[in-house]
Amino acid sequence: MARTESAGTAAPETTSGAAVPAATTRAPARRRGMRRRIELTVLLAPPLVLFIGFVIVPMVFAAWYSLYNWSGYGPLTDFIGVQNYRGVLTGPVFHQALTHNVIIAVLSVVIQLPVSIALALLLNRRMRGQTAMRLAVFTPYVLSEATAAVMWLLLLQPSGFVNALLNGVGLGGLVHQWLASTSLVLYMLFVVITWKYIGFGIVLLLAGLQGIPAELREAAAIDGATPWQATRRVTLPLLGPTIRIWIFLSVIGSLQLFDIVWIMTLGGPADASQTMLTYQYINGIQRTQFGYGATVSVVLFVISFVFALAYQRFALRRDTAGAVTRAVG
Repeated sequence: MARTESAGTAAPETTSGAAVPAATTRAPARRRGMRRRIELTVLLAPPLVLFIGFVIVPMVFAAWYSLYNWSGYGPLTDFIGVQNYRGVLTGPVFHQALTHNVIIAVLSVVIQLPVSIALALLLNRRMRGQTAMRLAVFTPYVLSEATAAVMWLLLLQPSGFVNALLNGVGLGGLVHQWLASTSLVLYMLFVVITWKYIGFGIVLLLAGLQGIPAELREAAAIDGATPWQATRRVTLPLLGPTIRIWIFLSVIGSLQLFDIVWIMTLGGPADASQTMLTYQYINGIQRTQFGYGATVSVVLFVISFVFALAYQRFALRRDTAGAVTRAVG
């Protein structure tokens, strides 16, 4: 009769036929598990501490300060509860500032995105001077916000280069006080913001285009598709995850505009270019109403956080799930 052994109790054998104790095989697995836990702890502990110290803790303090009428000096004694929140959420200037942020975000998606995609498709082609063109497009992004704002502030002055150029080419009727007009200032700021940040979007889209196999466009061409049809039916759908990431970064950045707006217009004239962060700075720092300023920061955080959660739920979820599935598979 053949002898059988239980698979769960059989001891492993070496190449020479000698059995190896089960405890001996479990020991390396335990060591590997311990090493992995140590590596994760060493790698994750420093950024986690920094995140807690520079993000979570300031958020908690801001939420706490927002419940007080505090000038920034002395202890917190004048507790007013949600009165600051009532003032922010019902204030017409804050509503105007929020509207300006939303307008910039919508213009970014409606105008910047198509322009970025078109330039990225152009720069993805093999052509003479391709590297120089990519460098020229990306150069504004590496400039600091202060440098870009001061440069454009000088260009858009009444006696600046822009008006002088319009006069020089016979378009004097288009001369305006670009930053002093309540109807034009926000859109001129959008032009400056587009010039400053469009290079980042183009580089991001170029990276996405590099990940699309050229064979797919070649196959579409063999099947009779025109270049426009190949772009519309093949390239743009495959570029979708990159486009959705770009939209997320653009909207979040539009909600947090401060440097360029503050340096060029101080939120004026007549609050025509006010944003949520310039509103926070004016009320929190200049008027020393730190409790009210903290309230604005909390409201801005909630708006950004809700948008991030909603966008993750309805736009980025399938991209993230696909990436995880590919990584696991």
